[in-house]
Amino acid sequence: MSTAPEPIPLPVTAVTCLEDRAHIERTTVLVLAAGVQRLRLGPVGALAVDRTLQAELTADHPATVLDVRIVRAWRPRGPRPTDDDSALRHHMVRLEDERLALGQRRDRLRTRLDTLGRLAADLLREIGEGAGTGEDEAPRWTGELDRVDDERDSCGELLRATEARLAALTAELDAAQRALDLAEDEPAELTGHIELTVEAAAAGPAGLRLTHLTPCALWRPAYRAVLEGDAVTLETDAIVWQRTGEDWSGVRLTLSTARSSLATEPPRLGEDRLILQDRPAAERRTIDVELREEEIADLGPAPVLGLPGVDDGGEVRVLRSPAPVSVPADGRAHRVPLSVFTTTASSEYACAPELSPLVTQVVRFDNLAGHALLAGPVDLLRGGGFTGRGTLDFTAPGAPVELAYGSRDDMRVVRDTEESRDTAALTQRTVVTRTVRLHVSRFSAPGERDDRVVVLRERIPVSEVSAVQVRLCEEACSPAPGLLDSDGVAHWELTLAPGSRHTVTLVYELSASAKVAGL
Repeated sequence: MSTAPEPIPLPVTAVTCLEDRAHIERTTVLVLAAGVQRLRLGPVGALAVDRTLQAELTADHPATVLDVRIVRAWRPRGPRPTDDDSALRHHMVRLEDERLALGQRRDRLRTRLDTLGRLAADLLREIGEGAGTGEDEAPRWTGELDRVDDERDSCGELLRATEARLAALTAELDAAQRALDLAEDEPAELTGHIELTVEAAAAGPAGLRLTHLTPCALWRPAYRAVLEGDAVTLETDAIVWQRTGEDWSGVRLTLSTARSSLATEPPRLGEDRLILQDRPAAERRTIDVELREEEIADLGPAPVLGLPGVDDGGEVRVLRSPAPVSVPADGRAHRVPLSVFTTTASSEYACAPELSPLVTQVVRFDNLAGHALLAGPVDLLRGGGFTGRGTLDFTAPGAPVELAYGSRDDMRVVRDTEESRDTAALTQRTVVTRTVRLHVSRFSAPGERDDRVVVLRERIPVSEVSAVQVRLCEEACSPAPGLLDSDGVAHWELTLAPGSRHTVTLVYELSASAKVAGL
């Protein structure tokens, strides 16, 4: 075993931060002697996972690693609290400091009061001796006696006040100690060191690389989008938390979405039996239908249920910090810049009146970051001020990005609906006619002269069965929608002048045969 009084430093040089843990890499240069030797390195975080510990000698030196292990020991707490200790512990330390100062002051006052007592005794002896020899200095003796008595009285008052405060402080300190004993345990600090056994054929320096996993570290993506005219600047950051027991100072930081906890066996498959049976006659005579809400989604990653974390699109993504970073082990959020780009963006004012009467500014641009944008929160800034906070979905490199920059207070949409139902006597078909009116208003400030284009989106039902038919009554619409996509969403582009109003009318019919029930 090494006889050095201090262990060999083994600093953290590189970190790969995962969703809920971190892969730590440490490097150092060892000065080896010939033969088998055991070295003590560290300290290292006590949370390091033993089974993931790996050590290798990187320099061209005839040496071999025989064994590597983590040795942990309990170290008593220091006499003074640290920044991580509770407020009650800090309060107790302040009370102890005040009690020590009051005790010292009490001792000084007692010494001074004792000295004044001896001075009064000496003065009375001098007065007695002078009166016996026929001296007559009554005014001087009276003044000195009064001065000594006043000083003794004031010193006595200060001593009594100090002792009273000291007694109250002692009682408060005892109560705080009892509360601390009930609320907090006083465990010693757990520290770890690396014991490395190396066999070297010759003496000389050798480089060591040691890696291991550690919990209590995670990261999440965050963004900052700044809109200036037709240009948008998107900054990609990583929010890193770690409380591994040691600070990361000037490390190469890599951020990964790999989930090592998913390396499990697949579930066993059970039998799923299907049974065929005839439909009853009543069920064959009717067709049950119902209206349901469907979310319109583009091609993208499938949502993963039960696994909160970073949305990486089903593929492991790796991001790297362009510069060394430092992350203290305080458990707080630390922002690490990753990338930034500026591009031209298109902007439109959109509204879906069925969902909200507000008109929202929507900004669209392409992802030019050079890497995938993971799902996360985005801070929105426009015109040099903070607008709000939104959500950025997973976006592949080069794919379009869509951000909502909040609603406009000078525009509002009011939605009215009407429905009529009729049944044809000959065919017994039920026809439901629905009329939707959208009233769009723009309230402009004095001096505004520019026109504004607002995109309205209103949906109509889409039938999945031939027994129910949906028809858009274009002749009754005013104006007719400029686009009706396959998902049943109608689009209008309205140009609004300052202070103007427009009304959009949408009419569609749902017709069903007599066998349809539930419409």
